[in-house]
Amino acid sequence: MTLSSPKSPHLLFDLQGLLFGILMCSLGVVFLKSAGLVTGQTAGMALLLSYLLPIEFGPLFIAIGLPFLILAWAKRGAGFAVRTIIVVVGISAGAQILPVYMSFNTLSPALAAVLGGACSGVGLIAIFRHNASAGGMTILGILIEQRSGFKAGWFQLLIDAGVFAAAALVLSPGQLLYSFIGALITNLIIVWNFDVAQSGTGRPGYGRSAAN
Repeated sequence: MTLSSPKSPHLLFDLQGLLFGILMCSLGVVFLKSAGLVTGQTAGMALLLSYLLPIEFGPLFIAIGLPFLILAWAKRGAGFAVRTIIVVVGISAGAQILPVYMSFNTLSPALAAVLGGACSGVGLIAIFRHNASAGGMTILGILIEQRSGFKAGWFQLLIDAGVFAAAALVLSPGQLLYSFIGALITNLIIVWNFDVAQSGTGRPGYGRSAAN
């Protein structure tokens, strides 16, 4: 059976998917920040700057990510851009609110990297499937995969290398290593479990249609 255009008309279903993605990505940021780690993309830039400046992650994430929304609006349309604004603001708020209600007396950098990377990867897939992104380089990654077939996850990994080169000037070797492991986990989860053709397909009945 031929699938319909991958755009979800189900507002509430999209909303729950985006909220889940926002929660998972926010948790990922909390795990990483609690151990003094970074990740790639705009989130990594915001985390790194939050260690250097007297500014929290949330405002920095918005400031870095929002300029890319011009590209999102031009290339993917208003719906994608609005969803992405919701995601960027949601992750920024979630990363600020969650630490008020949860803290860690003991959290090893290794566990923080695994949990932070896994939560971020799962959250990003949920966001992608509901026709949005987390802003910044993820928008470029999706556009590049659509046009060239080069996987968005691998593109993000290349961008991560630049972020980690800057982080090497700030973090300890151990923190840098665990940060890389966390980012690798995030990107491998995306590469192995998401294809750009699935963008916007997180809607009721999609799986049943694909199986028929």
